[in-house]
Amino acid sequence: MLPYKLIYFNMRGRAELSRYILAYAQIPFKDQRVEWKDWPFVKSWLAGKDRLEEAQADALVDSLNDFTLCIPWREEDQKLKKEKIDKLFDCHAPKLLSFLEKHLEDRDWLVGDAVSRLRLRDGVERLKENKGSAMGVTKGSFLLTPFVLSDPVTWADLYWHVCFTTFTVLRPGFARHHQGLCALINRVESIPQLARWIQNRPVSEF
Repeated sequence: MLPYKLIYFNMRGRAELSRYILAYAQIPFKDQRVEWKDWPFVKSWLAGKDRLEEAQADALVDSLNDFTLCIPWREEDQKLKKEKIDKLFDCHAPKLLSFLEKHLEDRDWLVGDAVSRLRLRDGVERLKENKGSAMGVTKGSFLLTPFVLSDPVTWADLYWHVCFTTFTVLRPGFARHHQGLCALINRVESIPQLARWIQNRPVSEF
């Protein structure tokens, strides 16, 4: 079994340099090519389902990344390092969290308006509890109106989980007052394939 799989369109394009590097390093790889007509069926929607959502996801990830880059990872003076981290979380983290929560609003995910399968399942259970009555179903759980059922999770949601895990090591409970963002962490961890990885990944501080 080949250790690497390079997936790209049936052309040289941007993938050709990667093919050159792998060939030069004598690293075996599978050159898997996708025809243009087949792309819509195999494309991952983690970047967003359209250009607007792609731009929104990119902006959110950039904001998280900007904050991450301010962490003084290489500061050797431990006292100064702690002071810088404290200032970062005291002064800048609240602004970042407010920005993210304002963008999230009452949606399940940071980007897109589709109802997730997790929210749908919760709504169905509430309907069962109320014997089919819509009275017990609130806007916060499920709306009995026309909806789009999809998997609206994007890489912005995944990156928030990555950053949340790291930031919590530096400042435990830093987001405890932002219930929506904490709930988003739980939703990401409820994705089966991600839950398996998180459970089995190597243990490290960061």
